[in-house]
Amino acid sequence: MIFFFVRDHKNDLRFFSSEPPKAVEIKRSKAKEAWELAKKKLMLLPQRTLRQEQAFYRALKIKDPAVRIHYSGFSDEHRIEHKFRFFLNKQRTKRIFYLICEAVVLPFTALTMPLPGPNLTFYVLALLMITHWQSFVGVRAILKKEHEFVGAPLLAEWENAVKARDEAAFPGILDRIETEFGLKGLGKIL
Repeated sequence: MIFFFVRDHKNDLRFFSSEPPKAVEIKRSKAKEAWELAKKKLMLLPQRTLRQEQAFYRALKIKDPAVRIHYSGFSDEHRIEHKFRFFLNKQRTKRIFYLICEAVVLPFTALTMPLPGPNLTFYVLALLMITHWQSFVGVRAILKKEHEFVGAPLLAEWENAVKARDEAAFPGILDRIETEFGLKGLGKIL
């Protein structure tokens, strides 16, 4: 599994893995079809958000003491390490805030219980809470590991195009990055 830490077209930092997003796996015998429908709704999240959340969670599965992360190579390793740790701490704080807000809103989903059919608002909110919790735990796990940063010339070319706001070059660079690293749907992330 390959991790990436690169700027998107809005010049915001993004973290994602090479694996495509997949539905959150939760085994429940009770109200299984409602969970399945809620999972489909969760997959409608923007790809850049979904891929980042799942990349954080996938970091839990890494048994190595170091995480290998590809980046543009513009900054020296000490500076990118500092930026990455700041980014992770910011993401951890966001996840805590999201979880608190979702926990406050969760009791109000009971108001939709009298409506016919499954209580999708509850299930979607519960899945969001599970996703945010998993990514929170993943961020903590990444913070505890060593980080091995690998410079990638194509990512440097991408960041140069972003800085220059050369939108005509975006599709070609993204296609080459997808080909080199075996990624899919990179245009929706970056």
